Amino acid sequence: MNIGEATRLRIIQLCNQKGITINKLSTICGITQSTLNNIVSGRNKSATISTVKKICDGLEINIRDFFNSELFDGLEQEII
Repeated sequence: MNIGEATRLRIIQLCNQKGITINKLSTICGITQSTLNNIVSGRNKSATISTVKKICDGLEINIRDFFNSELFDGLEQEII
């Protein structure tokens, strides 16, 4: 799994835990619906840290909590 896939799955996981839709998340975190849908669908494979921070703010968690998931354990190094 790569960082983009782990981020995508984590967003979905957190929305499920909070009982909100992706569209609701886009509203509360101030990210356009299309941007968030592109991240969650995998069309955008690399969300910026600024975007992740906005998502965290919308979910009322800190960035440490976002990355505190097995999804991010053992990711392979990505060489561009």
